Amino acid sequence: MSDATPAPHLLAGHGWTPALDALFTPHRAAGLIPGRIARVDRGRCDVITADPVTGTLHTLRADTAPVGDPDPVRCPCTGDWAAVDAEAAPLPALRALLPRSTAIVRTNATKRSEGQVLAANVDTVLIAVSLAAEPDLGRVERFLALAWESGAQPLVALTKADLAGDAEHIRADVEDVAPGVTVLTVSAATGENLDVLAACLGPTTALIGQSGAGKSTLTNALAGAEVMAVQHVRDSDGKGRHTTTTRELIPLPDGGVLIDTPGLRGVGLYGGAEGISGAFSDVAALAAACRFDDCAHGVEPGCAVVAALADGTLAERRWESYRKLQRENAWIESRSDARLAAERRRRWKVLQKSVRDSGVVRRR
Repeated sequence: MSDATPAPHLLAGHGWTPALDALFTPHRAAGLIPGRIARVDRGRCDVITADPVTGTLHTLRADTAPVGDPDPVRCPCTGDWAAVDAEAAPLPALRALLPRSTAIVRTNATKRSEGQVLAANVDTVLIAVSLAAEPDLGRVERFLALAWESGAQPLVALTKADLAGDAEHIRADVEDVAPGVTVLTVSAATGENLDVLAACLGPTTALIGQSGAGKSTLTNALAGAEVMAVQHVRDSDGKGRHTTTTRELIPLPDGGVLIDTPGLRGVGLYGGAEGISGAFSDVAALAAACRFDDCAHGVEPGCAVVAALADGTLAERRWESYRKLQRENAWIESRSDARLAAERRRRWKVLQKSVRDSGVVRRR
């Protein structure tokens, strides 16, 4: 018996693992090949596949319709692993999506109570926060909750450090609202801490943040090439335009991939209870120390939260931010429950109508 180590899969640099290989077994038996979705637009996608004969990677343009779903959260997304029918006509097609290990999901930009997947199968969520202006700590907390909810590890990059008057003071403020998270000050212009940041990235990293946070510039710096267009921020308010208009998977020179995402104006959580607990682990720890399990953190005796607010251990701003996100998440969950109930009613009516139209009459 040979003790030789199996050769790594050609897609290993894009995140392919032995566990994924095992999941793919039935699809391989059906004559399909694995691929990772790099970009999705208008019912088509770019999917990266491997040719074992030539030992090279190829990007195929594929049809996503066979794996489409009425629920946007279940639709193909950048970062998904797919079973690809490369021989389908008139163009290759996705036949199945492999189960996701993680997913960054926010509420849809519309008023409907649906989720939108920003990236799938992510190990690290890199949150870009510009130092060109004073960061909004409440927004940073939202991004952190979104990242923790995904199941991936958050990482904060304070970009444009060369434009900040007191970058270290701001970093300390951000660290206070990011317990358990590495916070780095970086500059794509000077190269400050880019090597440290690159070393902190996981096999698959998703880059999120507001427009104007320098995400595209940071992507180019990490990729070592001009892979993304860059626009200047407005002088009037320091805000940027949408440079990135779609999610795109980009290989990194030292291995691994980066998923660049469009700037997020709104950061709505979608089923974010665990994410809020992760982003506010300090607050959750205080609440757990209260005398009563059902403490409302108001006038109850032995309330650890009230005591922390009184002695300044817990900032009033952070407590209010925590409560706001909890209220928002409760409202979203109630909307989602109502939507699901309405969908069940709609399906029941369709079923009843089909029964009547078929002439089948139930006996009483």
